[in-house]
Amino acid sequence: MKFFKYHALGNDYVVIDPKDFPGSLTPEEVKLICHRNFGVGSDGILWGPLPSQKAPFALRIFNPDGSEAEKSGNGLRIFSRFLWDQGLVKGEAFAIETPGGVVKSVVREGGKIVQVEMGRVSFWSDEIPVRGKRREVLGETIQAGDRTFSFCAATIGNPHCVLPLPEISAQMAAQYGPILETHPDFPKRINVQLMKVLDRNNIQIEIWERGAGYTLASGSSSSAAAAVAHRLGLCDDSLTVHMPGGAIAIEIGSNFSILMTGPVTKICEGKIAEDAFVPAVPLMTPGR
Repeated sequence: MKFFKYHALGNDYVVIDPKDFPGSLTPEEVKLICHRNFGVGSDGILWGPLPSQKAPFALRIFNPDGSEAEKSGNGLRIFSRFLWDQGLVKGEAFAIETPGGVVKSVVREGGKIVQVEMGRVSFWSDEIPVRGKRREVLGETIQAGDRTFSFCAATIGNPHCVLPLPEISAQMAAQYGPILETHPDFPKRINVQLMKVLDRNNIQIEIWERGAGYTLASGSSSSAAAAVAHRLGLCDDSLTVHMPGGAIAIEIGSNFSILMTGPVTKICEGKIAEDAFVPAVPLMTPGR
């Protein structure tokens, strides 16, 4: 099976064209391909291009645990670069359908930079979703282990829980992220961002991704956190989001529409051997 591997600020994805794979990917195959010891190793799989009635291309996004994501900002930038590398798009804007909505992309600087119109951020509980009566989820409290946090929730086609904090760390994300991801208030689980506001045009985030775990960078997380910072009046409408893997530029338009700009790097391409999908042969017991 042929594959292509890219990263966007350290958030790496394997791209697989369905025409190069017989049938559909099973959750077990997704887990194996993403495994960093037994497979290629990645933060997810981009499955496409697929046919669409809404756009020239459609995309499905699989998490390392075998579940499916509605949308991924970094994944969309990577998939856009893949389409450009394959000669399927050029310098013009083009649309991609995802389960989280249709986006528009432009590939620039020889594929090194991709700009994506991510769609509109909503803070309404029934759209995210968050349990309880319909409301904008802003400045609410939530218990996670030994701590009570103030949080805001948002969706940009996939769900996010943003925790504004004076100090953040990877250790905090790893400790509280999995608790919040599976909190009963979030019926579809949720992506978690710990957010520190640096100034009116800069924020810093640590990320725990639903179905993937601790992540060096995330485009949809950057979009959601930037929108929350702006909605709370803490930042302007033009922000740089700083993450362990690097920075993404976010422009917030009217009605909280998001324009995301960031880099993409191609790592390699190759073939996954059939042996990878065959269970290991048990070792013979000595003396037999």
